[in-house]
Amino acid sequence: MSLENEFARVRGGLVSHCYRMLGSLHDAEDAVQETYLRAWRGYAEFEQRSSVKTWLYRIATRTCLNALQHSSRRLVPSALGAPGTDPDDLAARAPELNWLEPLPDRLPNADPALVVEGRQSLRLAMVAALQHLSPRQRAVLILRDVLAWPASEVADLLDTTTAAVNSALQRARADLARLAPAEDQFSEPPEHARRALLDQYARAFEQADLAALEKLLTQDARWEMPPIPTWFNGRDNVLRLLRAKLLPEQGVRIMVETSANGQPAFAWYVRGRDGIFHAHSIQALTLTTAGVSAVLDFHRPDLFSAFNLPNHRSANHAEVAS
Repeated sequence: MSLENEFARVRGGLVSHCYRMLGSLHDAEDAVQETYLRAWRGYAEFEQRSSVKTWLYRIATRTCLNALQHSSRRLVPSALGAPGTDPDDLAARAPELNWLEPLPDRLPNADPALVVEGRQSLRLAMVAALQHLSPRQRAVLILRDVLAWPASEVADLLDTTTAAVNSALQRARADLARLAPAEDQFSEPPEHARRALLDQYARAFEQADLAALEKLLTQDARWEMPPIPTWFNGRDNVLRLLRAKLLPEQGVRIMVETSANGQPAFAWYVRGRDGIFHAHSIQALTLTTAGVSAVLDFHRPDLFSAFNLPNHRSANHAEVAS
């Protein structure tokens, strides 16, 4: 198989791998492009002691580690400090900070089996927790626990010993257990209940129905809005935010369902004075059997193109979508 064909076959997996390392779709795509350029330049010297796929993952991991030498970890607002309580006292947008980005589920050339298998390691809470690990710890944990590489191969890639890899893996697992949500928090409702919950949430949000949203949010619900540093914790505080910020008029918002990081998501459009609905944000929801437990509301209209969504929708399109 030629390098071009093999690269095309594994490109989706490489993007997911680099995303886990870097916490940004845009950075991951840049790293994958750099991986291909390096592979192309070095293909004549490839000794085929491993598969082309493994060789590409080695290059991608080194590319990510190099990139992380010159950047800070990706953040979510809750990593910056205590939650807010006053929706009229939001901190100013901070686009200069290195914010975590969502990963669209519909990546080109993504292997559906790998997407399902690696879903938990791509969830936003997990990727946010990974950002707290050092780059080498991050690489060790992803290579060993997500990609299931032998410790000896990881040691060879990182130019270290198997004992050092095993030690780094133990520390990384301990840190992740402290930082990441417990596995039972990933337990979503059964499909029929999940479908009903998402439909009710979209309708309640479009209509600014706070009474309905109160029933859908869990008591410990969290709401974050990068690049706005202020975040809110607890259903009462979240409802206070929504009551202050959601216009009560009908027909001013539409929610278009999508998915990110293996989680349900919505693209939120707001009607402007021109009558056109404009891209506002991408909401990634965390669902539990008790309801919606977290919303990461990325106030980044520039992300819509990554989800193959337009930045504007006409009123006619809005009627169809709703």
